[in-house]
Amino acid sequence: MRRPLHLLLAAALSAGALGLGAAAPSASAAAERPTAPAASTASGDQPYASYWYPNSILNWDPATDPDARFNRSRVPLRPRVSDPALKANANARAGEGKVVSLVSFAPTSNNPSQGSADPNYYAFGHWQYLDKLVFWGGSAGEGLILAPNPTVIDAAHRNGVKVYGTVFFPPTAYGGQLQWVRDFTQKSGGRYPVADKLAQVAQHYGFDGWFVNQETAGGDSALAGEVRNTMRYARSLGPVEFMWYDAMTESGSVSWQNALTSANDAFLQEGTQRTSDSMFLNFNWSSGGLSSSRSLARGLGRGEYDLFSGVDTESNGYDTGVDWNALFPAGQPHTTSLGLYRPEWTWKSAADRADSVAREARYWDGANGDPSDTTTGSSWKGLAQYVAESSPVTTKPFVTNFDAGQGDFYHSGGTRVSGAGWNNLSLQDVPPTYRWLVRSTGTRLKPSIDFTDAYEGGSALRLTGPLDAVNSVRLYQTRLPVAADTKLAVAVRTPAAGPTRLKAAVSFTDAPTAFTTLDLGSTTGTGWERKVLDLSAYAGRTIAQLGLETTGTAASYDIKVGQLGVYDGAVDAPAAPTAPTVLGTTDTGTSKSLRLGWTASATGEVHHYEVYRRNADGSRTFLGATPNDAYFVPKLDRAGTETSTTLDVEAVSTEFGRSPAASTTVTWSGTAESNLALNRPATASGQCNTAETPAKAVNGSVAGGTTDKWCATTSAKWLEVDLGSARPLSRFVVKHAAAGGESATWNTRDFRVEVRDSTTAAWTTAVTVTGNTAATTTHPVALTARYVRLVVTAPTQTTDPAARIYEFEAWGP
Repeated sequence: MRRPLHLLLAAALSAGALGLGAAAPSASAAAERPTAPAASTASGDQPYASYWYPNSILNWDPATDPDARFNRSRVPLRPRVSDPALKANANARAGEGKVVSLVSFAPTSNNPSQGSADPNYYAFGHWQYLDKLVFWGGSAGEGLILAPNPTVIDAAHRNGVKVYGTVFFPPTAYGGQLQWVRDFTQKSGGRYPVADKLAQVAQHYGFDGWFVNQETAGGDSALAGEVRNTMRYARSLGPVEFMWYDAMTESGSVSWQNALTSANDAFLQEGTQRTSDSMFLNFNWSSGGLSSSRSLARGLGRGEYDLFSGVDTESNGYDTGVDWNALFPAGQPHTTSLGLYRPEWTWKSAADRADSVAREARYWDGANGDPSDTTTGSSWKGLAQYVAESSPVTTKPFVTNFDAGQGDFYHSGGTRVSGAGWNNLSLQDVPPTYRWLVRSTGTRLKPSIDFTDAYEGGSALRLTGPLDAVNSVRLYQTRLPVAADTKLAVAVRTPAAGPTRLKAAVSFTDAPTAFTTLDLGSTTGTGWERKVLDLSAYAGRTIAQLGLETTGTAASYDIKVGQLGVYDGAVDAPAAPTAPTVLGTTDTGTSKSLRLGWTASATGEVHHYEVYRRNADGSRTFLGATPNDAYFVPKLDRAGTETSTTLDVEAVSTEFGRSPAASTTVTWSGTAESNLALNRPATASGQCNTAETPAKAVNGSVAGGTTDKWCATTSAKWLEVDLGSARPLSRFVVKHAAAGGESATWNTRDFRVEVRDSTTAAWTTAVTVTGNTAATTTHPVALTARYVRLVVTAPTQTTDPAARIYEFEAWGP
């Protein structure tokens, strides 16, 4: 759809798609709103991404903003390589048109700084085709200047992609005020104070620049000149970049040119003065307009690839009509770069995670799930048709666990340390460069990111299908020098002990398309096993590609790969962090939210820090992780009558070695609560087998394997617990299939909790849940009951008929 950005934003607001706020207030009402995000009311509250108005940003100081410490990215921008000889698609071109995407990950306000407990998230995984990402947002009713949160910066920088925040001046019809533009350009002597703050925010938080979208009408040429001066001044403070949106013209009016013209070219280059680093051209461009834009850019001494021609995919995704031949003509240099508006359509329009993965693959790789073969009757071939892949895998150590940055559980070294869902792009590994390139003279195996198992994090690589010939799977383009002590490590898991039929495959820059293979041998069991291979025979050469090769035959081949790494010497462990401190808590009596901080490890390359709680039985539960030196724990539950809880913070190196833990203690006060259903008499509508009894759902364990649950396939499915006497209850907790290690598709979708005081009383519904996808659900109540009953009405996310409940808990004093 060919619409200015404000109309796209307005449509999203009216439809509730973006969640960027309610209808814009009148100018007077907006002026009365707070000029900065409200300070946290308690020191343990959730930190959020920062947003401001032009005047309120002047008051921002990282030393006094309690959220600032949690909004810092610690991942530097990685260099990238793109070898034309290794591009997947023969039509793609390397080093020409670039790609920027404008993405809304969450609302402007209330956007958690460090991920959340919801596994349903836009965990973008095709960074290899992207050069810049704009953290899209801003609204008249919340704030006009939006800084990206650190999870997005961390993931983008790990993949060599720059990240911009957004400065949005809406039309007056949508709450815009010309005074805000004047505030943006205000001067103090020779300084532009708002520009000073834009540079300071970008440098302190660790992102790369700002996307400026000025659509407020009523300006004149003088104001337009001051907007340009503001950007030039900010750029001089360096390093901070600007991308300008084609809206305001040099006259001060708002008039979308859909091209670089004499009416807007000064916002890109004015004589010898570089105003912005790039320009996003509005969506209604034409072939002739792009050609003239290229010529004008060159005449200004700039390149045509500083121009990003906009394509709006918010509504129709890969069904959007695009004149691709005008933008990326076949067999010729690209005309300009490409600007994608709202590619997260692939997630927002999806029915579930599997559908989202399929839609993202169709959007970026093409209709065939193979970036080398983008043939299709659709006009949308996939970005792989036009743009050669880039890779940030240029230095050692390189380790990937194929972690997508979201999951239904968390694993450490192959052991489950949390059964709770999560998203955190700071933990996302560099995704495979090629999604997917499989070559075989027989049946091709199917690679996938598997969310049912992991070695580290919440996912792994999985290869499945009939194995009837050699399969070569290209995964990563690299530039990794091999030394005398370089190792290649692969963690694998097979359904049964025996030959893996799998080899690691490497090619070298002196023959980049010819693979050398190293056999991974056999497994001794069904758990994760880490194979370490010696690469010393190849010292002095440089690895150009990493992949896998399967050999032999198997009617139904199935292997999981949980880690692939190249590093020198032994696996390094960093020094432990020091002085972990609880910066603040918000206490509900039976649970807390916490802000933690620590001093970073003095030595060693740290990939991230992990936070755990120690349990009474000596085990630990994972609470979250970050590359930063501060982390917000959204929920720490009190266990029984404990008076204190010990928290551990440990550093994980870039080679995934682990430091000793540093510890701190959280104290509890007031009346303790316990699980009143624990080991109480339980009955049910039925059970799947003799091992999966109702008692298994109240035994306090989810770690006893897949039979450590109650299971039922009866037409009516219910589980009842007798608490012994009428007890006051504060919450119910239900632990579903994924909490015990089974597929998240088997998590209970629809259910209710009922209560009564006696066997002759009628059941009363206390909790009703529909559409659940989480592994563990918590349901606050305030009631008294002796008998509690879980009634399952839709047992899974699929047509599978079995209810699977690992624990049914009833908490109270």
